Amino acid sequence: MGQNFRNIIAWQKADDLVVEIYHATQKYFPRHELFALTQQLHRAAISVAANIAEGAAKRTTAEYRAYLDNASGSLNEVEYYIHLSRRLGYIDEKIAQHLFALEAEAARTLNGLINAVDKQIASGQKLNRLPAS
Repeated sequence: MGQNFRNIIAWQKADDLVVEIYHATQKYFPRHELFALTQQLHRAAISVAANIAEGAAKRTTAEYRAYLDNASGSLNEVEYYIHLSRRLGYIDEKIAQHLFALEAEAARTLNGLINAVDKQIASGQKLNRLPAS
């Protein structure tokens, strides 16, 4: 059995990002974007945290690593949607920078976790007993 995902710092940072994105889209995005960019941004942000959580339940580090790759891809998608939201004028520079900072922090912790998993894979460890970083 894998680790409790709530103890993983990368998941905590991703979860914080999701909440802030929801707040920003509810407050600043136009209603006509509800089923377009808003939904895409929500789905991508949720996918980051969800992939970390789901991967933590996998039995091997290789399986876990695949989920972390998916989370990383979704995080890049979030970064693009924040950028696009700014360009379209849905959020101002201050809000965009706040979201970019949260995304960057989530990326740093996720990359640290990926590096830890890569080290475990390289050392031949097969069970998903990873540090909470």
